[in-house]
Amino acid sequence: MHGDTILLMTFVLALVAAFAGGMIARALRLPPIVGYLVGGLVVGPFTPGFSGDSHAMNQLAEVGVMFMMFGTGLHFSFKDLNEVKGIAVPGAILQIALGTVAGYALALAFGWEPAAGIMLGLSVSIASTVVLIKNLTDAGLYQSRGGRIATGWLIVEDLATVVILVVLPVVFGPGEVTPAQLASELALALVKTVAFVALMLVVGSRLLPWLLAKIARFCPRELFQLAVVVIALGTALAAAMLFDLSFALGAFLAGVVVGTSKLSHRVAAEAIPFQDLFSIIFFASVGMMVNPATLTAHLGQLVALVALIMLGKWFINMALGALFSAGVRTSLTIAAGLSQIGEFSFIIGQTGMALGVLSADQYSLILGGAVVSIALNSFVFKLVDPLTSRLERSSLARVYERRARVIEPPKEGMRDHVVVVGYGHAGTYVAEVLKDLDVPCLVVERDLPVAEEAEEAGLPVLVGDAANSEILAHAHLEHARVLVIAVAAEGAAEMIAREAREVAPHLRIVARADTQDGVEALVAAGVDDLVRPELEGGIELMRHTLVDLGYRPRQIQGYANDLRESGYAALGDNGRAERQRAFGHLIASLSELELHWVEVGERCPMAGCTLAKLDLRARTGANAVALRRGGELELFLDATTVLRAGDLVGLMGTAEQLEAAEGLLNG
Repeated sequence: MHGDTILLMTFVLALVAAFAGGMIARALRLPPIVGYLVGGLVVGPFTPGFSGDSHAMNQLAEVGVMFMMFGTGLHFSFKDLNEVKGIAVPGAILQIALGTVAGYALALAFGWEPAAGIMLGLSVSIASTVVLIKNLTDAGLYQSRGGRIATGWLIVEDLATVVILVVLPVVFGPGEVTPAQLASELALALVKTVAFVALMLVVGSRLLPWLLAKIARFCPRELFQLAVVVIALGTALAAAMLFDLSFALGAFLAGVVVGTSKLSHRVAAEAIPFQDLFSIIFFASVGMMVNPATLTAHLGQLVALVALIMLGKWFINMALGALFSAGVRTSLTIAAGLSQIGEFSFIIGQTGMALGVLSADQYSLILGGAVVSIALNSFVFKLVDPLTSRLERSSLARVYERRARVIEPPKEGMRDHVVVVGYGHAGTYVAEVLKDLDVPCLVVERDLPVAEEAEEAGLPVLVGDAANSEILAHAHLEHARVLVIAVAAEGAAEMIAREAREVAPHLRIVARADTQDGVEALVAAGVDDLVRPELEGGIELMRHTLVDLGYRPRQIQGYANDLRESGYAALGDNGRAERQRAFGHLIASLSELELHWVEVGERCPMAGCTLAKLDLRARTGANAVALRRGGELELFLDATTVLRAGDLVGLMGTAEQLEAAEGLLNG
């Protein structure tokens, strides 16, 4: 039975171990990727206990590669790349070349074969996009100039990786080839690649968005989700079966094409769960291939490799920053972001193993270097600020700033602002109103496309997950006036509220909740004002109904406030006593007073006059507090309001006062 279910057991236990590893990594403030890798190591064949089927998991890991490349293609932007192309394009190309040479030299020092040295050099030269963006957002640097250049730099590296994966099987394929044969095979591979790219950009760019639009309009949501999966995986499979290209290239181009559709944001939202799940499987499968005994036996080589990845690449990128005069802070940000290797290095290493160029021990060394560099990379960003201060005061500053065209703005925190976490429907409305009122507003949003929408609306934005990172540390909560937590997930809102309350004990916090348990948890977390959207809808229905029945708006508002002050308990299943208390306040406020609706008669001599000229209160003692005209209700009247024949005027006063006012208005 065990043999029949080995794949299922490996899959489930790998996910369990990855989950546990991710939770432990989060508790230690390490990237979750480290936890996923360690989780895979625990269920792998090189550790005691359960021995998973790493070969079977590698098949599932291929799906993770496809989804990661599809997601990369979805967010690929020629516009973003064009803005920073002057530094990102030549910088990425030079860094790949220099990194490959450095890795090759290190491999020769280890005694490796030249072909294995090239594989090590290529693996070292490519950084992880996932780790870069996560650490940039956590450090609050994603939208800085350095963050944008580093992201563009990684886009170029991603494209270079796609080309590398096309070329490697030709160069290091089985059998000896002559230079003429090698040139012929390279040319054939490039022709197939160009043909597939042209097919996708010419035909796919028309067909796939049209198909998605039809499915979105006429089919249920689950079919749209299935269409996204089919496009990502089907295109990858077609690239491999029909054009002898990699799955990665097919999935990447599918993402690029779909990213041009008007539905690209929805596609990205639907693909994220699959991308996250299978990327975790990918990292877990990589961890299953790490042999701790090999790393222990080659500890000196591991230390040297990590030094090259983190220190060697850092110095290479700092030198390139000086070459292109990128600026001190920008250069430090780029160098910090690229001082690690990740998923694409794994893919290159796996390709090297499949081609027989790398041994299992050599691949394990690359994996070990990746795990250590990922774990330590977030700490490198903490050095950006102190190193910037020191370098800007030194003579080296002139080298980095001599031709810099863009000057970094002074790093001054916001003050007296409102922080809005979540730019969904509710968050968007709050932010727009604050902007119209000229109230400084900072948006915190985890989803990059949504964050870009907020940025296009002219709002300052921090991109990152406020519940699972240090992003709130860059929102200057200690100087803010209000924090609005507009995310729907109550668990995330509770984490955000607790973190914010620790940073700013006196900050006003407003949040939403969907359940009574959520209300209690958020109150305990320090939230000052809570809104329950579903129950707010009930309060609004009640308010409109009472207005239509003739009750005073001010009294109705008092009743609504009583319901809210009960923590919405009055609207719960067991809230009859609270409702009775609030209702008692409403009845008490109506003592000896009533709201009466009177129609302005056709013969009324006051039709066409303002309330100031009518002087109703002086003549009768009654007050006009509301007006109905043509189906519209106006609750706030002033002296300039003009009465017309047929208007219904809402009057407040005693019975005698109302009778006198009715006689005057009826004419």
